Amino acid sequence: MSGRFRVIAGPQAAGQRVDRFLADAIGTLSRSRVKSLIAEGHVRCGEQTLLDPDAAARPGRIYILDLPSPRLVALAPQPMPLSILYEDADLLVLDKPPGLVVHPAPGNPERTLVNALLAHCGDSLPGIGGERRPGIVHRLDKDTSGVMVVAKTEQALAGLSQAFAAREIDRAYLAICWGVPSPLEGEIAGPIGRDPRDRKRMAVLSRGGKTALTRYQTLDTLNSAVALLMCRLATGRTHQIRVHLAKTGHPLIGDPTYLRRIPAAANKLSGAMRGRLLDFPRQALHAARLGFTHPRTGAAMLFETPPPQDMAELLAMFPTQT
Repeated sequence: MSGRFRVIAGPQAAGQRVDRFLADAIGTLSRSRVKSLIAEGHVRCGEQTLLDPDAAARPGRIYILDLPSPRLVALAPQPMPLSILYEDADLLVLDKPPGLVVHPAPGNPERTLVNALLAHCGDSLPGIGGERRPGIVHRLDKDTSGVMVVAKTEQALAGLSQAFAAREIDRAYLAICWGVPSPLEGEIAGPIGRDPRDRKRMAVLSRGGKTALTRYQTLDTLNSAVALLMCRLATGRTHQIRVHLAKTGHPLIGDPTYLRRIPAAANKLSGAMRGRLLDFPRQALHAARLGFTHPRTGAAMLFETPPPQDMAELLAMFPTQT
């Protein structure tokens, strides 16, 4: 998206910061984006270039915002198969497979979801933050599968981010853990931050960390050794479900980070069944449900997906899941 916006400040602009007034008047740009454009010299009032986003808007004045064409990001579009559940001009919802990293990072510089989305969306991306890129609203770990929403516009990114921050998103995960939680339904609370002994891990901290709350319900059990849970996030911290369950003594099946030894519950299983569960190559976690309000239309959106084949095969081991 590029072009020129001409905005006349009415009486309601009195007392407002100019960046907030322009963002509200234009409607498709976030306040932070307008603030950056002002600082970069892309906004004029009459013949004067505005450089202070904190300045007060002046009723009766005409403001001109010249939006430059979005820059191409230094990421290569890489076509990959994607399971798209829904797409419009504002956002895209997909079912992420296990093994796919969401965003390039050290150790995973390419073949990520962002690379795939750049190829899929092409020129339909109007630009976010001055760059032609998708807006990652939330992330799933590399080996966690399930439903994700991605913003295609600044307006959608701002609206969805606000909804996530306000905990207005309906998120539910299927998780398979070692042992059976007691009680069978409840809450796990504990602030989460970087593990001081291993910076690659997260941990429940006695000091510091960010507030985290996970609600869980036991759906099924297997020989009192394994439980199928439905987990709902009241907060969205890194590795939240994995950390909370491990802290309570019920780490996820296959979790490479938080399952450090063979759990005692494994001894309750037959040799073949025990081996299948101990050899599962990833954390048994699937984002099964995602509900939100469309940031532009206000429509209620709800998406649900079944687990991929590897986790479905584990579910078939449970008595009531067959």
